[in-house]
Amino acid sequence: MDAAALDAVRIDLAPGASVIMPIVLAVIMMSVALNLHLSDFKIIKREPWRFAGAATLQLLGLPLLTLGLVHLIDPIPSIALGMIVVSCCPGGNVSNFFTHLARGDTALSVALTATSSLFAALLTPVSILFWTSLYGPANALVSEISVDPWAFVLQTTVLLAVPLAIGMGLAHRFPKTAARIRPGFMVAAILALTFLVIGGLASNWEIFTGTALLVLGIAIGHNAAAFALGAIGARLMGMEAKQRRSVTVEVGIQNTGLALVILLSQFDGLGGAAAITGLWSVWHLFAGAGLTALFRWRSHA
Repeated sequence: MDAAALDAVRIDLAPGASVIMPIVLAVIMMSVALNLHLSDFKIIKREPWRFAGAATLQLLGLPLLTLGLVHLIDPIPSIALGMIVVSCCPGGNVSNFFTHLARGDTALSVALTATSSLFAALLTPVSILFWTSLYGPANALVSEISVDPWAFVLQTTVLLAVPLAIGMGLAHRFPKTAARIRPGFMVAAILALTFLVIGGLASNWEIFTGTALLVLGIAIGHNAAAFALGAIGARLMGMEAKQRRSVTVEVGIQNTGLALVILLSQFDGLGGAAAITGLWSVWHLFAGAGLTALFRWRSHA
């Protein structure tokens, strides 16, 4: 199966999906925001320059690295778009868990996740359009599906910022309530997203299975490059071992659920973009777990 066929595939969502998708996006951000607290940012005062460097790696370094990769490997436009969208999304809470298991600096990991999630409301839509504009084929594809830049930025920013503000407000004023309802928001978002994606895969099963190995290879390479960026960048900044582990994991673990919802709701569910994001979301968990095991082993060596 020719991978180029993925450019022509559109994930056909169930009736009413245009109403459901914004809700799913808001629920995902609420589940993240309910776990954010002002105390998460205390580390910024202790080591502002190293923190700023680590945040820059995630917010600017990863999209820049991704731009270099798509120019180097020249994937089909929809896959390139998916790679760029993933790189522009904030880190995921899974990184905090992996960092803890890897005996890294959990406080630094939490602060980085909190910061990237906070900036996501403003930076993610603008960042996606900016980095996409620097890669001709992906930019042409976005123009072809008639994405209105102003509408995309405004809608996505509102859908990210409002639930983020509400969730953080609840976490600050009513921490017990926030802790109690957060699992429900996470489960609801995962179930809704799973339902929508399974429906789309079922209608294009032969195309996706025929190109899975190629797309998976790109996802693995992209994810490995993200982990390497975090590791090398942290070492160049002179961070100690625990901090290097935190930054490595944080840069390599992205909120791919958010990326997938943005692609499905704002970019017509492009097949290649959805495929690379879906496989990225599965693979980075295996890679993160393996890297965590390696860090634990080295901490005893």
